[in-house]
Amino acid sequence: MNSFERYSKRLLWSIPVVLTALVAACGGGSGGGGQAPILGTGANSVLAPTVTAVAPVPNATGVPVNNTIINAAFSEPMAPISGGASFTVTCAAPCTNPNGTVTLDATNRLATFTLASGTALSPLTLYTATVAGARSIATGLSLLSPYVWQFTTGVIPDTTRPRVTVTVPITTIPGPTTGVPTNSAIAAAFSEDMAPATINGSSFTVTCASPCVSPAGSVSYAVGTRTASFTPTAPLALGTTYTATITTAATDLAGNALAGNQAPLPAASNYVWIFTTAAPLPPTNVSVLTTNPSAGATLVCPSATINATFTLPSGLRMDPLTVTAATFTVVGPPPASTPVVASSVVLDAATGRIATFTPQSALALSTIYTATVKGGASGVKDTAVPANAMLSDYTWSFVTASSVATCGPATPPSAVPLGTASTYGIMSTSAITSTGPTQINGDVALSPGTSQGIPPPQVNGVIHVNDAAAAQAKVDLLIAYNFLKALAPGVGPNSLSGGANLSGLTLPPGTYTSATTILISGPAPVTLDAGGNANAVWVFQIGSSLTTVTGGVLLTGGAQAKNVFWVPTADATIGANTIFQGTIVAGRDVTSNTGATINGRILAGAIGAATVALQSTTVNVPAP
Repeated sequence: MNSFERYSKRLLWSIPVVLTALVAACGGGSGGGGQAPILGTGANSVLAPTVTAVAPVPNATGVPVNNTIINAAFSEPMAPISGGASFTVTCAAPCTNPNGTVTLDATNRLATFTLASGTALSPLTLYTATVAGARSIATGLSLLSPYVWQFTTGVIPDTTRPRVTVTVPITTIPGPTTGVPTNSAIAAAFSEDMAPATINGSSFTVTCASPCVSPAGSVSYAVGTRTASFTPTAPLALGTTYTATITTAATDLAGNALAGNQAPLPAASNYVWIFTTAAPLPPTNVSVLTTNPSAGATLVCPSATINATFTLPSGLRMDPLTVTAATFTVVGPPPASTPVVASSVVLDAATGRIATFTPQSALALSTIYTATVKGGASGVKDTAVPANAMLSDYTWSFVTASSVATCGPATPPSAVPLGTASTYGIMSTSAITSTGPTQINGDVALSPGTSQGIPPPQVNGVIHVNDAAAAQAKVDLLIAYNFLKALAPGVGPNSLSGGANLSGLTLPPGTYTSATTILISGPAPVTLDAGGNANAVWVFQIGSSLTTVTGGVLLTGGAQAKNVFWVPTADATIGANTIFQGTIVAGRDVTSNTGATINGRILAGAIGAATVALQSTTVNVPAP
């Protein structure tokens, strides 16, 4: 143990004592929104409001030019954004700043900048969105500083219909799903950001057949998790069958109507699922199960996000509207305990149980940080009716590394620059062939070449062949390929032997490097375990080819397909009837066999002419 580690551990042991003294001296220990208490003391302290999630997300690339809605969610209800408050979207000359209107939703917690009718964003342009001076309705306090984020547009409009990816209760076919507690909220997560105004009591309903009376309830939409919730005002009736419906009135930020389960794509249709109620869940407290970084961790990377995974005896999900910058805070070391400003605080869409605090700027080196998840009546809660809370605050501390070089071997970046290639499910530089009922939920590009064999009805998006959009995507594909290949190679256990077979292995985040091939032989999948870090990234640098046979890729611990990259210098082959996770960025050809599902992208031909050959394959482009 070096001297810094010994010093860090001594400080970690001392933090609870120091914090206790500070709380006593200051008259209270509440914190929120990345800010310190502003008015009052103890239980009466008042916090400044904060922005807790935005869409498009910070530093997003390939944002469609017809993305006419920009959203910012707040930690509490806000006064109208007018007078001294503003929400602007700007770009540098010769681009002209877009005109638009700013509105708040019915909860006053979600601000929307809507471009003027008939206008669009400029292609390949960096935009800056700024929220400034917005004030809390309850306290009159304004944001302590403007919230600023940027995103970059692509070259094409978005025509991909949004899909429902997760429902609560789960969707069963033919249904109904049985054993659903009468005191459960109903929820659905989407494949992309939705237009909040289209998620309401008309587009999201829960009904039952007479003599049952359809329940009254409130409908909400959480920007960070792309999740809509129907919360009944009273528990549902016992032993009753209910039908939940989200209609085609629900649209994405570009106005594309929902791709439901009542008609085949590319048609729009309602999404419907059915469930039958059982006994209510008894009241039970939420608690924090694990954290990342863990309590007492040292050598934490300054680029790290802070995560808390909840355990819910109710078996439900966390309420995303209660997980905000007001209920999940991070501060620097005592005595100053300087708040860390959050870029976002959101739940993961897949499980609804992992909260992620993403700092707006990198953490300082060699510094102790303390994270707190707030409990009690004003803290985090689950989606039971009435909601269950944590009994008390949960606090833990960790220490950042003394240098980037010491914070972990071959740590991949938090963002990989796909550019305009991010919207494509399939890209190729020579030919695309398809047999059987393939379904691509994303765009398709071929450049150069003219042999594009996916029938248009099988593409939930736009097909580009030898046009400007396809040419730009090809340029961005090469940039992404070179970026991924240039990352520091994996060392130690991350340096894979030639011909490594990953089947049955469980791999933590990182860069993994094989000088030759990688195989997933099956039947066991390779498991990618994020350990509760929903922003964890995997990069597989492959000197030759990638092949899966019967084994696929399993994500756990909050891992997301959007953060997994497979980079073979040569070819990739995906086995029949397998579930594959992540984006393939291949130097040459990619083949996907019958019945394979790829939650990611196939981007082929980065360094040479390539063919993508599909056999009854489903490709789902991940949400950014």
